Amino acid sequence: MKSTVETVSPTKVRLLVEVPFEELKPSLDAAYKSIAQQITVPGFRKGKVPPAVIDQRVGRGPVLEEAINDALPKLYSQAVQDNKVKAIGRPEVDVTEFNDKESLQFSAEVEVRPDLTLPDLEGLEASVDDVAVADADVDEQVQALRQRFGSLNPVERAVQDQDYVTIDLSATKDGEQIDEAQATGLSYQVGSGTLLDGLDDALIGLSAGASNTFKTQLVGGELKGDEVDVEVTVTAVKEQELPEYDDEFAQTASEFDTADELTADLRARLERGKRLEQAGEARDAVLEKVLTLVDVPVPEGLLTDEVAARRENLDQQLGYSGMSFEQFLEGEEMSAEEFEEDLRKRSEDAIKAQFVLDLVAEQQELSVNDSELTEHIVRHAQRASVSPDQFAQHAVENNLVPSLVSEVVRGKALAYLVENATVTDGSGNTVELKSLQPDGTYAEEAADQPAGEAADEKSTTDA
Repeated sequence: MKSTVETVSPTKVRLLVEVPFEELKPSLDAAYKSIAQQITVPGFRKGKVPPAVIDQRVGRGPVLEEAINDALPKLYSQAVQDNKVKAIGRPEVDVTEFNDKESLQFSAEVEVRPDLTLPDLEGLEASVDDVAVADADVDEQVQALRQRFGSLNPVERAVQDQDYVTIDLSATKDGEQIDEAQATGLSYQVGSGTLLDGLDDALIGLSAGASNTFKTQLVGGELKGDEVDVEVTVTAVKEQELPEYDDEFAQTASEFDTADELTADLRARLERGKRLEQAGEARDAVLEKVLTLVDVPVPEGLLTDEVAARRENLDQQLGYSGMSFEQFLEGEEMSAEEFEEDLRKRSEDAIKAQFVLDLVAEQQELSVNDSELTEHIVRHAQRASVSPDQFAQHAVENNLVPSLVSEVVRGKALAYLVENATVTDGSGNTVELKSLQPDGTYAEEAADQPAGEAADEKSTTDA
């Protein structure tokens, strides 16, 4: 077999392949064997019909056609390998010439990874925002902690914002009760907006035993999205009483002796979280900087597939949440055209990033060991709310392991870029990222603690 490659564009090549007829013999033999299993000829057992009889009964044409269909994928793969083509997606194959007992000639156009030239990766510069924890952020954490230890007390008054109520709901459409939209004894905090649009307004001012009716759209069931009438009846009203934030509370809610110590710990935890956010910003900033320095053409077919995959994923998420695409656009304050443009841009940037990170990984000879892959699978399993064994089995059955390996390698390539870049915050200070730990602390800080203490530290919010 002889093959050559022509460049059609920076992201597409054309393979020209010529195969001597004798090299097609294995595929011809397989074609005769397959056809012999499909036909019945008097005097011959099934599957034992000789090629000459098949040529007479079926014709040589169908045999050649089946042989070509069998041979083309293997021949194409061999041509890709011989010419070291970095193919992406399915090829467009065109048989340009083939006659019985003559050589087969075909062409195959396929999208490829573009050849990239990386800049000097040493000394890249990027900037991120300062790590700043506002007093309001700490106050919000304090308030959340007080609410966890608060008590609900019945009150003899009308419903107010933030009250906790017990309610019954009954939905009707055109005067007919909707069986699937009936509920009794629901607990709800007024103002949370977690049930139905219009419910909060309907509840304000009602006392226990009183009812009100409002119009809304159902968010689930066969009538999802339909406008219905809903009657809400209040059966109980409670207000939350919060404990005083003092030393006694600190001792009850945490391992600290004073409120000041607890506040300092909450602030420190917020700072650690901000550091992790800053690290994420640093990764994005460094990668964005690299992408501005590299010309990365994107294969159109790959971009089309990426856009379609992201849109399908969004549709699934909207389906789970009961939200329509129109409601999503309204929440994002975008038109459909703006969304499609943004989706295409984000898809294009993602593909460019993959190409660059794959090249960095190749040049730095980055690889993945079993431990790293296992950790990655565990994280995926946690996000999917399944066991690691279940996710691993799903990955093997659906041939997802190579993509999981690629994700880990690209993560290591991005980490390499960040570690070799100079990142500064808004105040001009160098941001130290090499020693940042997964919990937001730095290695130097963790080294000052007894072994295992950082990992076993008691969370004040879980006390």
